[in-house]
Parts: sequence; C-alpha cells; structure tokens
Amino acid sequence: MRASRLLSLLLLLQTRGRMTATELSEELEVSVRTVYRDVEALSSAGVPVYADRGPAGGYRLLDGYRTRLNGLTAEEASSLFLAGLPGPAAELGLGEVAANAELKLLAALPPEPRFHASRMRERFHLDVPGWYRGADEAPFLGEVSEAVWDQRPLRMTYRRWGPRDVERLAHPYGLVLKGGSWYMVAAVGGGEPRTYRVSRIIAAEIAEGRFERPGDFELAAYWERYAADFRARMYTAEALVRVAPGIEAMFRYTVGADVADAALAEAGPPDDRGWVVVRLPIESVRHAHWLLLRLGADIEILEPAELRAQMAATVAELGGLYGAHRD
Repeated sequence: MRASRLLSLLLLLQTRGRMTATELSEELEVSVRTVYRDVEALSSAGVPVYADRGPAGGYRLLDGYRTRLNGLTAEEASSLFLAGLPGPAAELGLGEVAANAELKLLAALPPEPRFHASRMRERFHLDVPGWYRGADEAPFLGEVSEAVWDQRPLRMTYRRWGPRDVERLAHPYGLVLKGGSWYMVAAVGGGEPRTYRVSRIIAAEIAEGRFERPGDFELAAYWERYAADFRARMYTAEALVRVAPGIEAMFRYTVGADVADAALAEAGPPDDRGWVVVRLPIESVRHAHWLLLRLGADIEILEPAELRAQMAATVAELGGLYGAHRD
C-alpha cells in the first residue's frame, strides 16, 4: 500500500511540477504528516525531491529529472486497453494516432502485463450507443474538437428546438460523449458555460484569435452538475400508479432503471394480489401516457386524473379498433 502511494506521489510531482504538502495530501487522501514522511522516504531512496520555502513554495523534483517506470501491474495494463474507444477516437480524427499509441504501449510492456492487455483487447469490446439508436450524425465534430483543443472561437449556426436557428460565437471549453451523442460545453458572450448538442450544429467555422479558458473550469465537475440539473428539470410532475408483480424488469426498462429502483424502494407493502403502489416521477402527462401504455394491463394509473382519463380513452379506442375486426 505504501509503495503504491510513494509511486503515486512521485508521478504527481513529475507530471504537475511543484505541489504543496496540502495539495498532495488531498490528492493521495492521506494526512499532511504522512506526506512529510513519504517525501522523506523518497529522498532517502535517492529521488531528488526538494522543498521550496515561502508562500509559493512546495515540493518539486530536480529540474530535468524523469523516472522511467514500467511497473504496470497486469490489471493496470488491462484497464488501459479497456478504456480505448476506437469509434470516438476516429470521429475526432485520432483513430490512427490512438491505434499507434496502443501498439507502442503494448510493445513497451513486460511479458505478463502484455499478455493480460492483449487478452483484454481480444475479449472485451465497448459499444457506446444504446440499442435501437445509432450514434448522432455530427458533421462539424472536427471543427468543434479543433476549437476545443486550440482554444479558438467557433462561429456556428445552431438548430434549437424553437422555430428559428441561431448564430453564436462560442468559446468551446470541452467535449463530452454521452450515450453515442457528442455535447460541446461552451461559453457565449462572456456568460456561463452552456451545453450544445454537436449534431444540432448545422454550420461551423473557426474564427480568428484565441480565448482564455478559465483556470478553475473542470469539465467532469461541470458535466456532473449539468446531468443532475437535467434530471431535476426533466421530471416536473408525479404519477401515483399500481404495478403488477413480476414485471420489475420491464418496469425498469420502460421508465429507466434509476427512476424505477427509487420508486420501488419507497413503495408500500404489496396487496393480497402482489400489486404495489408507487409514486413515479414523470416528465409530463403526455409523455407518461405514451410511455406507460407499453406496460399494458400490468400497470394502473391512480393519479393524476388527467393521465388516468387519457389512458382509459386510449384503451377504449383500442377496444373499438380490435373489436371491429373480430369477424
């Protein structure tokens, strides 16, 4: 455990440069006192770690010092190849680069990690888009990724859900791949970052100049907040429903695993037929009507009355439609 932590500390200093003891303790999730002991252990082992005093001080490695580490475990080497996404890399114009990097890494590994990495690549494949839908067509992904990488403004025409397309001069901070769809996180007009679906960009060109990316912006943290806010905005109402026993898998598939699991966890005790009453978050009455019809007679809407009435009307229409063809 300590050997792994010492290695992590060394790699942090090598990749990030000067770091304070507090910063190292936060990264390694240990106390500052433990950092002091670890730095002393590295120094005793001959690693040139130096402490700079003063307000801007911290620990750093001797200028030009680079450690040559090939001590990847079999599991670590395997995980690197499992993380490879050839499809998205190709979409970003990095397919050949990623393939070459993979070959070089494979060649540099010792025999045992190389064997495990090769087996991982042979036996596991990542397919990002969900079933029944392909990846978004994003013809301007190349321009967007170039603007993100080079910190160049992007002049784009964006197709909103409203009646008109809009022109924007965006400062792209990053790209996110979610369920086969690319999203651009960008600021417009000096405002807060917003999210744009790349497939809805219908024209784009890289503008002159460069922009300064905020030093405190973290793409992963932004996306986590955005996703949480999106879920909160999406579910604006509730429905009270009775769910038949034995359809848990279909219920999870229909309304989403997270929503179904949370609703079922708070359900009351089953009745004498095994049915349970759950309070289900819904986007709207219209959407819930379309969605819950999939479950047929294995679900009963109790509230709201509008949704119950719509379900009853649809069932009556279906009865008339199929009843007319019995003969």
